[in-house]
Amino acid sequence: MKVTIQKRKGKEGILNLRLEFYHGYTKNSEGKIKHQREYENLNGFLYAKPKTPAERTHNKQSLQLAEAIRAKRVVEAQNSQHGFKDAGKVKANFIDYFQRLCDEKGINGSQSNYSIWISTLKHLKSFHGKKKLTFEQITKEFVVGFRDYLQNEPITKGKEKLSPNTASTYFSKFRAALNQAFKDEIITKNPIKNVDPIKLVQNKREYLTLEELKAVGQTECRYDVLKRAFLFSCLTGLRWSDIHKLTWSQCQAFDGGYRITFHQQKTEALQYLDISDQAFKLMGLESEPDEKVFKGLRYDAYHNLALAKWCMKAGITKNITFHCARHTFAVLQLTMGTDIYTVSKLLGHSELKTTQIYADIIDKNRQFAMNKMPDIGL
Repeated sequence: MKVTIQKRKGKEGILNLRLEFYHGYTKNSEGKIKHQREYENLNGFLYAKPKTPAERTHNKQSLQLAEAIRAKRVVEAQNSQHGFKDAGKVKANFIDYFQRLCDEKGINGSQSNYSIWISTLKHLKSFHGKKKLTFEQITKEFVVGFRDYLQNEPITKGKEKLSPNTASTYFSKFRAALNQAFKDEIITKNPIKNVDPIKLVQNKREYLTLEELKAVGQTECRYDVLKRAFLFSCLTGLRWSDIHKLTWSQCQAFDGGYRITFHQQKTEALQYLDISDQAFKLMGLESEPDEKVFKGLRYDAYHNLALAKWCMKAGITKNITFHCARHTFAVLQLTMGTDIYTVSKLLGHSELKTTQIYADIIDKNRQFAMNKMPDIGL
């Protein structure tokens, strides 16, 4: 890389100083050359035609300072061969970088995940208060400040602070962006590395008992595809996002039954899931390989309301959402004696402690264990 001082015409009789970082050029398929350049404004100037000793002294000192900065940038560029990045990258706008990550999530991820990234960016802009946030400005102090801001400052439409879990989710996206910047070798030290996350608060997880599951199965739902997809989730533990994108090409006959092969929407991990005959029946009539299994399944206010009315019609007063089907699968598996490690694998959890949350809400096993205590003759 070549670093040079540029003198650009400014106001009358003034030359503004900046550095040009020339990274060479590339050629496209047509042989057209595209030069790769970056610039750094030095916030200094020269008199184009110095007339007084003071102006000539100013020019001399300004050029000496510019040359010192140029020499420093050359050293930084040379050090990049040993794991250090040049100033051009760390002076880039983190806001723009975060926006690009958001755009990628919008294309390759779920709508809900994309919305979380966008909300995180909104709060980051609000916290910083300026259009540009360079990578070098993101220090450990900045990270801690943003974490405290999420916990104390943002107000929801309901005039309340963000819930601990919402704040934790936003901070985790900020962490993910900095981790990605480190992987992309934009930064050589990750300022968030030794900063504690915002702790999650364990909320009550609604689920259906076996009797309640049978009740909704025997109750009519306004949208047949919603009923089949919800019950399918109860029997397989699949998330809404994975069920929504499930195609017939992902389901094959296997060892006398059926197996689904898919990439988890949330973790992108490849997973193999053997499903029961009754789960396969809920998929309906087989169609073309690239056709969605649950065609017409949507996540909107109408379908959410239909789900709530369906459950109420079945005599269930709990606040049931589609994700409760996944909770139902986990609790029923553990209740029936499936070991927690197997359930964790079926759910696609990367850590066993995530599955432990379901084990903690099963009262029957606790009661059974307590009743096993021997009579001590009191």
